[in-house]
Amino acid sequence: MSRLWYKQPAWIFNWEEALPVGNGRLGGMVFGRTDYERIQLNEESIWYGKPIDRTNPDALKNLDKVRELIFEGELEKAEKLMTTAFSGCPNTQRTYQTLGDLYIISDLDKELECKDYMRELDLDNAICRVSFTQGDVLYSREVFVSKPEDCMVIRLSSDKKGMISLCARLERDRFLDGVKKLSENTISLYGNLGEGATHFVTVLKAISKGGSISVTGEHICIEGADEAILYLTTCTDFYDIKSGVTTHGTGALIYDKLSEEAATILQKAIMDDYEEIKKRHCEDYHSLYGKVSLQLGSEAFDKLPTNERLKAAKKDIGLSKLLFDYGRFLLISCSRKGGLPANLQGIWNKEYLPPWDSKYTVNINAEMNYWPAETCGLSECHETLLDFIGTLVKNGRQTARKMYGCRGWVMHHNTDAFGDTNPQDICITASYWVMGAAWMCTHYWAHYEYTCDKEFLKKVFPVMLEAALFFLDFMVEKDGFLVVCPTVSPENSYRLPNGHKGAVSYGVTMDNQILRDLFSQCIRAGEILKETDFSKQLSEMEYSKSLQDLLGEIKEACDRLAPTRVGSDGRIMEWLEEYEECEPGHRHMSHLYGLFPSRQISFDKTPLLAGAARKTLEARLRSGGGHTGWSRAWIINFYARLHDGDEAYHNIEQMLDISTYTNLFDKHPPFQIDGNFGVVSGIAEMLLQSDEDTICLLPALPTAWKDGRVEGLRVVGGGTVSMEWKDGHLCYCQLDATNPMKRIMRYGNTSKEVVLEAGKMHILFSE
Repeated sequence: MSRLWYKQPAWIFNWEEALPVGNGRLGGMVFGRTDYERIQLNEESIWYGKPIDRTNPDALKNLDKVRELIFEGELEKAEKLMTTAFSGCPNTQRTYQTLGDLYIISDLDKELECKDYMRELDLDNAICRVSFTQGDVLYSREVFVSKPEDCMVIRLSSDKKGMISLCARLERDRFLDGVKKLSENTISLYGNLGEGATHFVTVLKAISKGGSISVTGEHICIEGADEAILYLTTCTDFYDIKSGVTTHGTGALIYDKLSEEAATILQKAIMDDYEEIKKRHCEDYHSLYGKVSLQLGSEAFDKLPTNERLKAAKKDIGLSKLLFDYGRFLLISCSRKGGLPANLQGIWNKEYLPPWDSKYTVNINAEMNYWPAETCGLSECHETLLDFIGTLVKNGRQTARKMYGCRGWVMHHNTDAFGDTNPQDICITASYWVMGAAWMCTHYWAHYEYTCDKEFLKKVFPVMLEAALFFLDFMVEKDGFLVVCPTVSPENSYRLPNGHKGAVSYGVTMDNQILRDLFSQCIRAGEILKETDFSKQLSEMEYSKSLQDLLGEIKEACDRLAPTRVGSDGRIMEWLEEYEECEPGHRHMSHLYGLFPSRQISFDKTPLLAGAARKTLEARLRSGGGHTGWSRAWIINFYARLHDGDEAYHNIEQMLDISTYTNLFDKHPPFQIDGNFGVVSGIAEMLLQSDEDTICLLPALPTAWKDGRVEGLRVVGGGTVSMEWKDGHLCYCQLDATNPMKRIMRYGNTSKEVVLEAGKMHILFSE
């Protein structure tokens, strides 16, 4: 059993000790307290405000001037002009907010001590449990959020009859319109998120075996029950607001409609027995979580509570497995088909104004959230992001035209649930980066690579083309190359030989690497879809020539990008020129995008660049790099791609030691969920790497993982690999091909060509 467990409740004011549950849309943080339980609540669409156009009207007329200043080295003047002419009006996007809290006040005997306390998060079943004894009574709770039922379910029971008495209420600080009784066993909390913005209603319903239920004031009260089950759900009109649909009627009528929707969800749920609801929840969850499993030697360390295990992280290889299972649990719990993608905190956020607004930061963080999705069999979770990308195009077109006079679509380093594509904040090292759409579109290709879903590729290809079209219009020539200007290397700065410090630049390494991926993926997709007519889509994006003409222009632009360069010190250059770094230990390692998530830098195929990438990593780490959780997770992936398992594992240890809260949430600090997902990707990369030619088995197996087994990891081309190793040597491998494939299978210095139709092949390697 894979689980987090503790011998004490979370302190009511220490949110990072609570345990998460969720069904993609609805989430909760369970504190596991005995007499005064708190479950902090979230719903994915609780975003303050409504869509607004923040485009700066002065951007386009100042674009040429900004470029001129950058090319002349007048960085201070260029950056001053950009902060006024390019920043959004207003400069901030919308913020994700907490839904509120559910408090459950149990009528326990305050004179008696609670003993034998235990709380756990069962990762195999996505259920949070709490148990303790008081006197001679054993009290138990189970909390989960059901996707099939679309509600949170909380069961409170005891081993003696008539011992469950409690009052439950909903709170949202001062940010609500009201709480009211809906029936003798149901209450609702309702409110809105600003003028003309989203309305929401949270409904709580109670069912008991034995005893009585009543509503008094804002509380549901249960007296003398053998068992109580609370059902909670939330409904909003977010999608109406996002799409610009005018909501008719007064607030009261809107709340009545949403209350009716929520009540219908709960009424349907309570028609079935609790065990049947739990069974459906587990089956639904297992359909995703069960696709992959990992074992790493002994499970003996699970005898220790999770917080105690963290104190001995360097001796506990089982924590690597726990991080792997936990990250997959989190992705399933905060990103399900039909909803919004995981934001900076997944769906779990306790604030009304959270750090960085808990938005989608697309200069790495939102992308990192989905790095493990395809390799770990969670394509369905990835589709949430893929669907969301398409909703950004309309706003991205307007930003491209109004700010830059370009066709296509563009997005800067942040977006929100409303799909805002304009610059966010006034931050010269981040706000004016224009590569968001390009990087996001590479996720389309990743999904296609692993699924070979031609119909999917046909649907998203126009979005990829339109992202590329923007850069055909936007890029300018400099020193024989086509360059993006203005731009930054997120979120870093440099110093010129004359001592001037700057961030804005042109033709930076990361931009070229991202565009090389986007352009080459467009070309490959065009070859695959050459029989499909896209003339209508090309007309919509204001391209008057043929698809082949556009692909020809994309190829020409790709050939004119600056190559990834190695500096005089043997490291990958971050900028087109060899500038001095202002922060040698910076958390972003953007110029290594080509190593991971891209495959432009390869241990096998580009050994010189791989060696330079290693030097780049070593220099960053010597200067204090990797000090944030997500950055450390990225480093794990880098070392995996360099086939250095011991260094990758050392960074897992460092992440556990420095950048992990007691509930295993990633510590930026504060909490950001990207590190949780990044480490899952890193562990998968340590065990298996693949591309359209090669499958590499155990490429970065660390010495610490002496024995182990993994099942179900997916490979490019459509297939899964299961392996077992003992004493650090592969002893069994099975490749299951869901599509015909021809691959070179590599293990160490051994390689073997495999040609498969759909079916199975067992391959045994021995040294």
